Amino acid sequence: MYSFNCSLDGYSADANGDFSWMPPSEEMVLSHTEDMEDAAAVLYGRRMYESMAVWETDPAAVAGSPGAERFTAAWQATPKIVFSSTLTEPWTDRTELEPALTREAVERAKAAGNVTIGGPTLAKSALQMGLVDAVSLVVYPVIVGGGTRVLPDGLRLNLRLLGERRFGNGAVRLNYAVE
Repeated sequence: MYSFNCSLDGYSADANGDFSWMPPSEEMVLSHTEDMEDAAAVLYGRRMYESMAVWETDPAAVAGSPGAERFTAAWQATPKIVFSSTLTEPWTDRTELEPALTREAVERAKAAGNVTIGGPTLAKSALQMGLVDAVSLVVYPVIVGGGTRVLPDGLRLNLRLLGERRFGNGAVRLNYAVE
């Protein structure tokens, strides 16, 4: 499953790399935590791994948030596979490195159960390789006008809506199966 947050116009960060326009609420953190608790592994590219490693390397990241504490426990317990040709060793426990995204590496991870892909760059490759079975987007009620696209240009997929969830801040989570 490719799971990510985005603006209504389909960006995960604006043209300046800023994503502060999508602050997480406790209910959204809980939603992402449930996904993490269900995952047998999470796949990351180098940049997304560097961003997410804070859940293990910076205790201040969870200060004052019961939801963040639960997410942190789930993130630390979940095996992570980082696809990078530049990292030489992981910074976090339960993390292995692969030099490049391959069908074989994804199939090995999927053999253990549900796998989540975090990050639009890695997801672009996985989507183009036909490795994604589901897409789950939390769409924030904001238009940012440009930046990092959450889905790659030129990709065509038929999707079937599996469910939706509305959040108090106006965001909507949309879950689709890739057909």
